[in-house]
Amino acid sequence: MKDDNCIFCKLANGDIPTTTLYEDDDFRIIFDASPATVGHALILPKDHVANVFEISDELQAKAYVLAKKAAAALTEVFGADGINILQNNNEAAGQTVFHFHIHLIPRYKGDKAMVSWKPGEQDKAALEAGLAKFKEIIG
Repeated sequence: MKDDNCIFCKLANGDIPTTTLYEDDDFRIIFDASPATVGHALILPKDHVANVFEISDELQAKAYVLAKKAAAALTEVFGADGINILQNNNEAAGQTVFHFHIHLIPRYKGDKAMVSWKPGEQDKAALEAGLAKFKEIIG
């Protein structure tokens, strides 16, 4: 179902004009309006789901098969040296539009795009404390 107040719903369903790289019954791939690099694209589901926790397993699987194909095509078309396939969930993780989407960011040697972190140390006590609960939740 579409959310009339969601800009990504409007983009995914053609209510706002944009360049469409690919479209089927469930998804539209468009170029990002504020790209990190040349060729930066977004995979948008046409139905409104806020994040990975709301999308069906079937649509999520289809999204990542599509991401693999589109990433290979973008890499070839734009002569990229690599590509980031990125999906953020919730504000603390960098999600700014609360409609599930996958970023495809072609990467070029020397580009200024930032998808990195400073390596830290593991908190072994916290990991041990969470291990049993994690196993219980995931099954």
